[in-house]
Amino acid sequence: MIRVTLQKEPATFAELVRNPGRAFLRHTPKPTKDDFDKHAYWTRVMPELRTAYNDVCAYLACWIPTQASLDHFYPKSDYPMQAYEWSNYRLAHEKINNWKSKSTGVLDPFSIPMGWFVLDFASFFVNPNSGLQAHVSGPVQHTIKALRLNDEQFVKLRYGVVKDYSNGDTTLNFLQRRYPFIAAELQRQNLVTAIIGTIT
Repeated sequence: MIRVTLQKEPATFAELVRNPGRAFLRHTPKPTKDDFDKHAYWTRVMPELRTAYNDVCAYLACWIPTQASLDHFYPKSDYPMQAYEWSNYRLAHEKINNWKSKSTGVLDPFSIPMGWFVLDFASFFVNPNSGLQAHVSGPVQHTIKALRLNDEQFVKLRYGVVKDYSNGDTTLNFLQRRYPFIAAELQRQNLVTAIIGTIT
């Protein structure tokens, strides 16, 4: 996970999402899941969300063109007034979105500093930076566990991407656009050139 910059909300967002959402909440201040399902106005801007964040998962920092979903970072069941706010939306891999659910203590990719999460290029696991103090390292580790960032499929994905780069099949510019966490870690660990030809 790396820091993600909040993108500008679409020009039609208020008309399509915020205004009808607030009108609904005025009549139903404590909505149930079924209530929200019937008033899921946020789905109207899913194409714009995908475009704004280049189909890159906010949590994996990997390209997810066919497995994208909209995550309410602050769960709508607990924060109904945030259900219809662009700033509360994170583009997320559908599995991570389901695993996150209403988990508390997950760190927000919109607010974390760079370098809290690091990539081990031997195992392709995501780990807390070893230099973090315990009060930061703990939440980072909790986030990795809650979101299952080291699930086998994601480890294999990272391995495949780095292998392609190491073999010269992709460029750093490509990684920066589609796999920005991997690109950032290659640069931070001074492996942009050193890793060439080393992954088999």
